[in-house]
Amino acid sequence: MTHVAQQTMSTFETDVDAGTRFKFGENGHAFLRVLTPERIRIAETSLREMLGVEHLRGRTFLDVGSGSGLSSLAARNLGATVYSFDFDPSSVACTRELRRRYHPDDASWQIREGSALDTALLASLGQYDVVYSWGVLHHTGYMWDALHNMVGLVKPGGILFLALYNDQGRTSRHWRAVKRWYCAGGVERAVVLTLFLPYFCARVVLDSVLARENLFATYQKHRGMSIMHDWIDWLGGYPFEVARVDDIFHFYQRKGFTLTTLRTTSDLGNNQFVLVKR
Repeated sequence: MTHVAQQTMSTFETDVDAGTRFKFGENGHAFLRVLTPERIRIAETSLREMLGVEHLRGRTFLDVGSGSGLSSLAARNLGATVYSFDFDPSSVACTRELRRRYHPDDASWQIREGSALDTALLASLGQYDVVYSWGVLHHTGYMWDALHNMVGLVKPGGILFLALYNDQGRTSRHWRAVKRWYCAGGVERAVVLTLFLPYFCARVVLDSVLARENLFATYQKHRGMSIMHDWIDWLGGYPFEVARVDDIFHFYQRKGFTLTTLRTTSDLGNNQFVLVKR
């Protein structure tokens, strides 16, 4: 049996009970309580800038791992026909809640539960003008299988937009252990939160003083996100894998893609790739 077959036969809840998966959807529901029109506008702007478009009217958009649903909402607001799915049932519920709020009974926005490793599901979806997966595939447990699975979802001439954790060597291995401990639950989770949230806050306060800017208030510039909810996603985000920029570039080059936009990070964040299928 392949790794992919093993993973897709599991369920989200069995993984959570085993302490091997983080509940992104629970954190997503908390984020929806602070979602504002300004955050939505920023998400739309970020999507337009990275894709190099003014709108998405007449285009199809597949959100692989929709999370809170914010990116799917941004794509729908920009005119795309959207299909969203996520392995986490709570994330699916978040995405459906945003559709209920802003696009009720909208036939141009479909949402379902599913895994980026489920090849039967993916084969049933067809191909899209834009395939989008921001900070998702490195949480599947089998990142390279998931990256391969994206290839057939993109139309010829279509766009693949990915964000993947930067490989920091020993530091990344350290964070993998922290995340695994967080997902073990109970005392371990409390220890991780007690140690790292004050540290993160202190770092932002110091950076705010040096920048002469309140970075807590301006953090939503990052795709409309919330700093506290992003911290929780970071601490709990397990499974956890990383990749070097060159490895992703060569992987997709061999599969017929051309890199058009690249935003790199020098730290633990995401490298962002926009690739066009030749």
